[in-house]
Amino acid sequence: MGGPRRTSDGHSRRGSVVSGLAVALGCVLFLGGFAWGAVLYEPYAVPTDSMAPTIAKDDRVLAERVDGDDVHRGDVVVFRDELWSDLPMVKRVVGVGGDKVACCDKQGRLTVNGKAIDEPYLERQGPASPTVFSATVPRDQLFLLGDNRDTSVDSRGHLADGDQGAVPRTAVQARVEAAVWPLGSLGMLEQASGFDELPGGVSQRGPLSLITGMVVAGAVLILGGAAYGPIANRRGGKGKPRSGATRGTEHGARSGAPRGTGAAPPTQRTPPGPGAGPRASGTEQGAAAPGAQAPENRSARADGPGRPGRGGEGTAKNGG
Repeated sequence: MGGPRRTSDGHSRRGSVVSGLAVALGCVLFLGGFAWGAVLYEPYAVPTDSMAPTIAKDDRVLAERVDGDDVHRGDVVVFRDELWSDLPMVKRVVGVGGDKVACCDKQGRLTVNGKAIDEPYLERQGPASPTVFSATVPRDQLFLLGDNRDTSVDSRGHLADGDQGAVPRTAVQARVEAAVWPLGSLGMLEQASGFDELPGGVSQRGPLSLITGMVVAGAVLILGGAAYGPIANRRGGKGKPRSGATRGTEHGARSGAPRGTGAAPPTQRTPPGPGAGPRASGTEQGAAAPGAQAPENRSARADGPGRPGRGGEGTAKNGG
């Protein structure tokens, strides 16, 4: 009927609309997240183990493009300095302009302006540095150390330079936020909370988590929306009314008649001609009663004398 058909079509249209909206929103989130990430972040490969265990050798990392003025103590940065190398390098900022950085105190810890710094990210067990040093960081400069203090070539190896091993803030290209490859290293870098109480504190995390959430949510909406439309249409199709021919077929099947034809009409019987004898009870339809002649036999006898009829040979002779 008209009512159920409209309901089924309504479900189908609603499923298509919801599916289209989900896919469209998913595309916006997915592509927008990738575009945003491409503008703010840049991947880098770390060729050495100087930042182990925080960043292992040959790890791929994502670093947020930042200005050197936005860098704080504890940040892991990508920088390029001609006195160090022609290639980008990855180190941790432990001192900024005006800081006095020294190692080590009686407990073997690094100190900044006389305050001991807890560094749970270090590779080595024991003193924060195998070599004793002290340096005052010039204005607008950064003092950089690797987390693997046994092998890292960092500001300690450039103390004899005019800037006491520091590099200018303008050398900074990006701030590392996460390791992305291999999968075993996947994750966000932990913030260096040991520098929290120093003036300026530590840097706030970038929007990488938000961008990742956008990309994941967009992918889920795209896949879910693409699957929802066909599912909704299939469910809506189950509620469509059956046609009259189908109902008639089912009715005929229930009544015992051949499918699609309905009930068979009763068989019409031809009344016997005048003069025909009564049929004996209990005989089958179409069979002649005993002792009576069938109409065909009478017609045969009327065609000509002497032609024996089906009723008996003696009757034909008498007619001759």
